[in-house]
Amino acid sequence: MDKDEILSGLILELRRGTIVLCALSQLKRPTYGYHLVSRLAQMGIPVEANTLYPLLRRLEAQGLLSSSWELDGPKPRKYYVTTEVGSDVHDRLKNVWESTVASMNALWSITQEDE
Repeated sequence: MDKDEILSGLILELRRGTIVLCALSQLKRPTYGYHLVSRLAQMGIPVEANTLYPLLRRLEAQGLLSSSWELDGPKPRKYYVTTEVGSDVHDRLKNVWESTVASMNALWSITQEDE
């Protein structure tokens, strides 16, 4: 395996965990899947629909999201929104994320001083 393949795999692992946090952060109000894909892409976090939809279904099965169908428009759309449990999980994950980022930044600055 060459270094590009290794890097690609590591980036994929890193992104997998962050996409849950990204999705929960954007579903405080009912949002349909394609709109979420577009919003994340606009923010520099591209996610394929075939990655996001299974994730949304899994988060719903875990009780972190609820969904409802909107049938009034030109085509039916399934809207997702965080549940109370999902909001709590988001807040806790966000705290862990912020703590991890702070620790990584501190670690990198120590490493830079040593160089």
